[in-house]
Amino acid sequence: MVYRWHQNYFYILYISGHFYISEFVFFTEEERRVRANDREYNEKFQYASNCIMTSKYNIITFLPVNLFEQFQEVANTYFLFLLILQLIPQISSLSWFTTIVPLVLVLSITAVKDATDDYFRHKSDNQVNNRQSQVLIGGILQKEKWMNVRVGDIIKLENNQFVAADLLLLSSSEPHGLCYIETAELDGETNMKVRQSLSVTSELGDPNNLAQFDGEVVCEPPNNKLDRFCGTLYWKDCKYLLSNQNMLLRGCVLRNTESCYGLVIFAGPDTKLMQNSGRTKFKRTSIDRLMNTLVLWIFGFLVCMGVILAIGNAVWEKEVGALFQSFLPWDPPVDNFLFLAFLSFWSYVIILNTVVPISLYVSVEVIRLGHSYFINWDRRMFCSRSNTAAEARTTTLNEELGQVEYIFSDKTGTLTQNIMTFNKCSINGHAYGEKHDLFQSNIICHSQRVQPLDFSAWNPLADWHFCFYDQSLLEAVMAGEPAVHEFFRVLSLCHTVMSEEKSEGELVYKAQSPDEGALVTAARNFGFVFRSRTPGTVTTQELGKAVTYTLLAILDFNNIRKRMSVIVRNPEGRIRLYCKGADTVLFERLHSCNHELMNITSDHLNECAGDGLRTLAVAYRDLSEEQWEAWAERFRGADKATDCRDDRLAAAYEEIEQDMMLLGATAIEDKLQEGVPETIAILSLANIKIWVLTGAFPRR
Repeated sequence: MVYRWHQNYFYILYISGHFYISEFVFFTEEERRVRANDREYNEKFQYASNCIMTSKYNIITFLPVNLFEQFQEVANTYFLFLLILQLIPQISSLSWFTTIVPLVLVLSITAVKDATDDYFRHKSDNQVNNRQSQVLIGGILQKEKWMNVRVGDIIKLENNQFVAADLLLLSSSEPHGLCYIETAELDGETNMKVRQSLSVTSELGDPNNLAQFDGEVVCEPPNNKLDRFCGTLYWKDCKYLLSNQNMLLRGCVLRNTESCYGLVIFAGPDTKLMQNSGRTKFKRTSIDRLMNTLVLWIFGFLVCMGVILAIGNAVWEKEVGALFQSFLPWDPPVDNFLFLAFLSFWSYVIILNTVVPISLYVSVEVIRLGHSYFINWDRRMFCSRSNTAAEARTTTLNEELGQVEYIFSDKTGTLTQNIMTFNKCSINGHAYGEKHDLFQSNIICHSQRVQPLDFSAWNPLADWHFCFYDQSLLEAVMAGEPAVHEFFRVLSLCHTVMSEEKSEGELVYKAQSPDEGALVTAARNFGFVFRSRTPGTVTTQELGKAVTYTLLAILDFNNIRKRMSVIVRNPEGRIRLYCKGADTVLFERLHSCNHELMNITSDHLNECAGDGLRTLAVAYRDLSEEQWEAWAERFRGADKATDCRDDRLAAAYEEIEQDMMLLGATAIEDKLQEGVPETIAILSLANIKIWVLTGAFPRR
């Protein structure tokens, strides 16, 4: 029989009436094969169950593991060594009770603290493992605990539910197999992301159809790469490539989607969330390391004192003690003054043991416990909005915070509100936006204040939340300037936003990124309204006229490319590539004739960056039918590649995103959260250095 212990396997053999257990063997999974609705087939691979364990100890391992960790403290090791010395009658002048009592006390207090911390980890694990999920078994949806979910099961998720395991999205209640997820527990981002099922499985929305689904997935083994997944679905004698866009990872939350179904690919410790978490490690604070160093110095001082006293004892025994041998002989097996001095050294170590302060550790543990309660009771750390008090989950939190020297912070959504507003733009060398400086003056009367533009008068689909103050941009749109129209056309087409029309003229945009939502909303108010999309088309309403574009290709954004492009065919048959991205990346791919416009736009971008705005450049490229067909063939080959697929796609994207024509740039404001400047000032007074990590390129 073969059993699995996390990522290791051990073998139990029964030979001649005896059981034998082999050594642990690390198992490397080269590929994973999962067949839907077939537990018997999947169980022969001994995949991990969906039960997780983040705790450090259990009932069996607590005592040995905890003692091993505690004896890494120098003082504990020293007093254990001292206890052993006191059991030797030839050198011990003190009872062993004087050492074992404080040692056991220190070990017990620390063990109770560690056991309490680990108890809460067990409690959290049990709460997660006992969550309910709807599993399709025998064509019927049945409630199962998360820990009982197995690889190959089909799960139904409903809106606002956590994803129980790493799932292949099969179908969704949304059109075209789309669903929306929040990945805050994975990457800290609260904005929604879109996932889409394969078109061949998106129609299997009924439990009866899903119960008959017997597709087999062959994919990569478990790994910790959150943004990558490579696999193939084999079904009905056809194969379909799978990517990360088809996956729902454990830890995500389903949002704005009534329901969806997914096939479990990775479960429990094999999920990407758990692969990234790792095992709980034994950590030592700076105070612990300092105390260990001090104890080593004190122990060195004790050894020096013992050596000096032992040398004095040897001299005295040789010069004076020898005169008393006739009536006060040495105890056997002592036969010379040097051996007696050696024994005396250990006796002095025992007698002077109090110079090593074992009580210091007890005092520190009590202080830590008290400080953790002070944090919990601190009224200034109470959030009245959510009615939540601070909670110190570890007794060493206070001193760990006290050792902080550097803070590495994300910007968007951490320091800022993550609410984007379209403030300025540069189109064909002309700067537009935010001409409402009168707002800042307290001496201007109310009647003189500049009011935001009223878009509803000529655009019934305008978003009334949108505020813009520069009348000249609206006039440019109404005058029909080609560059301005093309600029907003890019914003209405080059994105991954989904649109929902709740009622006639009431559009709700669901954006993966607040930046995209702000840009699409800006285009909407200036007359280029994104209405809907399908996997093959994008429908807009341009200045009141409905236009449907054929979506030929989407060149995805990532942190390496720092840009996104779409290739569309307009109703007249003209093919055009639209691109938006970081200016430093996009400017390198412009046609040489854009040099003068690029310099002007760069000046505008520097001004916007100086105001703290988030900037993007916008460009386009016309493609002939022959150019498109030739590139599309190479693109399809790269997309279907089974090896180095990402590199081949990147090379294909790079090939087509060349010789583009610059249209302009956008500038979006993301306001700071309340109290950020004051917090940074206080941290600076504490001599804490702050680094802000952002995907944008720094400007001076």
